[in-house]
Amino acid sequence: MSTDTPAPAAAPAADRYVEVQRSEEFIGLRNALRRFVFPMTVAFFLWYALYVILSAYARGFMGTKLVGNINVALVFGLLQFVSTFLIAWLYSRYASRRLDPVADRIRAELEDEEVPR
Repeated sequence: MSTDTPAPAAAPAADRYVEVQRSEEFIGLRNALRRFVFPMTVAFFLWYALYVILSAYARGFMGTKLVGNINVALVFGLLQFVSTFLIAWLYSRYASRRLDPVADRIRAELEDEEVPR
């Protein structure tokens, strides 16, 4: 009885990964990711900064009661959570439509080359 385990499939050479990284398809994938991530990051940062600045300098406005003991500051704070979940949901949809198919193609190409023939 042998305790030898089968050798894992040979991984592609490092230069293959560099070649893929420089390919038009990968560059397009990276650009598509950046087209979503950077604007959303800026938008969320500005939205959060507005909340913080209003909380610090517009206390009267933020303390305005809307319904019972619920004021503008509380609503803005809760909307931070809503916007976070909204961005995550939008990213999920964007990734499944624009990013995942390209990433799957690139991965499949690399995995096909890993299989010894």
